Amino acid sequence: MQMFDIITFGSATKDIFLKTEEGFITERGDFSTGRGICFSLGSKINAREIYFTSGGGGTNAAVTFAKQGFSVSYCGKVGADSAGGNITNDLHDYGVDTSLLSSTKEELTNHSVVIDVPDKDRTIFVYRGASDSYCAKEVDFERLKARWFYIAPFSVSCKYLFYDLVSHAKDNDIKVMANPSKSQLRDDKTKEFLKIVDVLLLNMEEAAILTGVPYGKTRNILEEVTCYGKSMVLVTQGPEGVYGYDKNIFYKAKPLMTGAVDRTGAGDSFGSGFLSRFIRTGNIQESIELGIANSTSCLQKKGAKHGLLREGDGYERIPVITGKIEDFIR
Repeated sequence: MQMFDIITFGSATKDIFLKTEEGFITERGDFSTGRGICFSLGSKINAREIYFTSGGGGTNAAVTFAKQGFSVSYCGKVGADSAGGNITNDLHDYGVDTSLLSSTKEELTNHSVVIDVPDKDRTIFVYRGASDSYCAKEVDFERLKARWFYIAPFSVSCKYLFYDLVSHAKDNDIKVMANPSKSQLRDDKTKEFLKIVDVLLLNMEEAAILTGVPYGKTRNILEEVTCYGKSMVLVTQGPEGVYGYDKNIFYKAKPLMTGAVDRTGAGDSFGSGFLSRFIRTGNIQESIELGIANSTSCLQKKGAKHGLLREGDGYERIPVITGKIEDFIR
């Protein structure tokens, strides 16, 4: 039975990107963001570009680890359809083991349709299928042999699988990096399990949900979130950069300021890049550097996998400063 460096968990998605210039922005209070993209009802809308790729947090992270030279397997579920076959073949091409990947005829593979209106914004239509019904009874836990688990965001319907994976890891001396979804963070039992994962990755909005501190109160959020994770917590904040905490030391790094071709997979690429260096060196500053570099490179290509860095690729080093929280935020 093979022992892997890392096994990843999370969604597997077929992504379809459409670019059109025919939409316009309208501002209305009944949209959750206050704005919407509108198209002419009943008309054919011309798409200037169409692009197909695979996505999903579990597969995106797996590809980073494979490119970084680790033995990695993806554990998840796709539909027994063409999209599921495309995802499986894609993982094979990148060198990701798929012996733990199952398929079902009962549901279709997860899909995302990304509508991009240039110089405005994008909207994503999400179909939640096979990946979101994956449950513990479908997993052969005896085959989950690894040094690390990387658990990407789960839907709330998979929360029991999350409990079982973290418990299995704890019982078998497997380290865990977790990047929970917003729906998971609203579950009280999930919050208890997040206190025992080795590395916890959140964005600032997720950290606000977890701690119950209003978004915008950055210092208070960062102080409260240190109660989670065995020791290490990472919080990303878009253009503001990344905060880290480990053993009473805070870290901060600014992102590389470059334009983004596609923002899909930014969080996955940062987390998997961080863990790739951390496994090898244990150096948090170097690990944050690689996480940011991997995310920056990912943003320069369409899709969540094509821009990911390979082991040995050069990248721009960025300063990672350390200190107390008051050194960063007054």
